[in-house]
Amino acid sequence: MNKYLTVKIEWLLLSFLIVILLSGCASIGKGAAEAVLEKSENEDTRQCQVWGKPFMGIEADLAQKDGKTKVLFVHGVGDHIPGYTTEFLEKLAKELNLNARSEGQKNIELNTPLIPGKALGNLRITHLLNEKTRKELTFYELTWSEITRQEKALLDFDTSGEYDFRRAKINGLLKKFSNDTGPDPIIYLGQSRVPILAAYAQSFCWMATQNWEDLPASGKHSCLSLDDSHASQIAKDNYVIISHSLGSRIVIDGTQRIASMLAAPEKYQTATQKLVVTSKAVNALQQKHISMFMLSNQLPMLQLGRELPEVAGQETSYCDANGANYKKRMVSETDIIAFSDPNDLLSYGIPPGFASKYIDSRLCAQITNVNINIAKVMDAFGMTDLANPMEAHVGYDTDDRVVAMIAKGIGNVGASPLIKQRCEFVKEVK
Repeated sequence: MNKYLTVKIEWLLLSFLIVILLSGCASIGKGAAEAVLEKSENEDTRQCQVWGKPFMGIEADLAQKDGKTKVLFVHGVGDHIPGYTTEFLEKLAKELNLNARSEGQKNIELNTPLIPGKALGNLRITHLLNEKTRKELTFYELTWSEITRQEKALLDFDTSGEYDFRRAKINGLLKKFSNDTGPDPIIYLGQSRVPILAAYAQSFCWMATQNWEDLPASGKHSCLSLDDSHASQIAKDNYVIISHSLGSRIVIDGTQRIASMLAAPEKYQTATQKLVVTSKAVNALQQKHISMFMLSNQLPMLQLGRELPEVAGQETSYCDANGANYKKRMVSETDIIAFSDPNDLLSYGIPPGFASKYIDSRLCAQITNVNINIAKVMDAFGMTDLANPMEAHVGYDTDDRVVAMIAKGIGNVGASPLIKQRCEFVKEVK
């Protein structure tokens, strides 16, 4: 693995933990310092600025009479179990006025013959609807932690009773946190990368090819067909992808891998199993507009030390209707909406020119940056320079403004009143 990248990750993690420790001191006991900090909680002055192109959000898709709206969520670092999106999903359902849901969830144990004998995690599917308007949404929650859990078990001794009692309590908690989250970006750069990307591809395949009523309720299943029978459905359906932290890298890498699979399916097959892809289905996918909401976006940091995508710097050729490779694109357009809190030490905005150089041209990516304070900046002894970096990193999916933006967008008449009141939008033009 690239040594510079390893040092960068370790340095960022160390900085993250140090600031958490410092910012947590006020919570250790009641006193004058805590009282000063609490003063700042009375007024919400958190900033929210958006730069890029207007976007409509999920509600605009729900309003379409033809086709289904499908949302895929991909988590980031740390061990997750199925159901980790429950609070976010409830907030999103309320914002979209989806007042009914399926009695239970469907759970697919992901696997693929391309990686025989390897468990790829869980895909948990929930169906939401409004009984009066008949608007409906199918929500796909990918949990890939099963892939990295076994590798991270190598560190279990470090937090066992034999070692952990030697640490101060707060340091012990921080050590458990670092052992749970720190290894994932490193593991992802190793042999587990392909299985994680396969889990994403399987999830995307299930989302693209099956509606709620057709999905298996449980058990081990694989999805290896994108043929003519799916073309009509692909053409009508709407896809939205949401990710958190490392999930942003997984989503981009995974989508780029799908683009390569569609371009040369013969490279992704075994002696007994063929990947079925037909031109009619591919053509339907090429007409699609996909929105990707990246919470605590990490694309710039996780690009360090990595190879360039298979196809780069050729947007005009692939995305312009008159381009030489227009018929070889994967989708019509990919809107990437990157959320980052300046006080989140592990998130980044996407700089100009990044998409052209570092994102596969076949995705036809367009970038919108959302600079948003998730954690409150507190006034400590007259210095407004303290914010909890932990809250800044993990609080996106429960922040009302983030949920409202995903649901109803910004820069359009249908945007939520909360967004119109609390967020500043600046349209960027070429």
